[in-house]
Amino acid sequence: MAGRRRRSDVERGPTGRTSKERRTEPERAPDDARPGRVVAHHGVAVLVRFEDGEERQIWLTPEQRAVAGDRVLVDGSRLFVEPAHGVLQRRDARGRERTIATNLDWLAIVVAPEPREPPGYIDRGFVIARAAGIEPMIVLNKCDLEGGAALADRLSEIYGASAPVLRVSARTGEGVEAIAHALAGGRLGALVGPSGVGKSSLMNALVPELELAVSELNRGSRKGRHTTTTATLHPLAGGGLLVDTAGFKDFIAVDVEALEAAHHFPGFERAIETGCRFRDCLHRSEPDCAVLAAVEAGEIPERRHRAYLALLDELESGTGSRR
Repeated sequence: MAGRRRRSDVERGPTGRTSKERRTEPERAPDDARPGRVVAHHGVAVLVRFEDGEERQIWLTPEQRAVAGDRVLVDGSRLFVEPAHGVLQRRDARGRERTIATNLDWLAIVVAPEPREPPGYIDRGFVIARAAGIEPMIVLNKCDLEGGAALADRLSEIYGASAPVLRVSARTGEGVEAIAHALAGGRLGALVGPSGVGKSSLMNALVPELELAVSELNRGSRKGRHTTTTATLHPLAGGGLLVDTAGFKDFIAVDVEALEAAHHFPGFERAIETGCRFRDCLHRSEPDCAVLAAVEAGEIPERRHRAYLALLDELESGTGSRR
């Protein structure tokens, strides 16, 4: 694609990692190093929680990178970061890719009747999660508000065959236990969504002792104000782990290949299983395309295909990645 870099061309950081891969530190950890997990990142140091529940701050060397979710080995004051999967990234204000959390099994895309998410937000979230090997889920918070039931039905109609759609109210407690249940058994998940949809309120409902700051909607814009500034990891009573992340204004803030969108767009699953004639089919006008055949047969609504084409155009033009 013109103007976009392939994965192998992404700039490597000081440790030699690309933005899409995680590797072990060059030096091997001693056999008696203590295993733990990073639960918070504080710039020049990380907070590590060990298996016995003890937590300790470990200083990073200038070349080290570690974020919430990373599995690590600690030998005295030295930190060794283990290989990671399920890497969630975003771009900062300068356009640089930043890893928010790693080893994610599950990603909750949080939306609400007010404020509504940007156009295409959920679709981008699905593609980004699936491309990283993370299971997506939609959480409709504030379902008790006016229009909440209708929106829940609408989301279930569009995305119900692709992923669970949870109807939740952090205010009343409705459906909150379903989030904890999804993470039972030690799974690691994250809540992401636009500012103002109630991620901090959901975190407070799931982990009451946190008492995270919660802000009201801006009266003029009807948009939320950011209340979370760094990713942190919290254990749940049912054995799961949940990462609280800073607000995502738009999922397209990270690089996604057009072919990833073609493979992972929600609603195309059955057609993808049937298989297109070409492995690199972008479902636009290619011959013997299973997705186009499904659209023609009425199995995929035309509006969903138009939404996919809009996302594809953004990815190929590069406009979305620089928002």
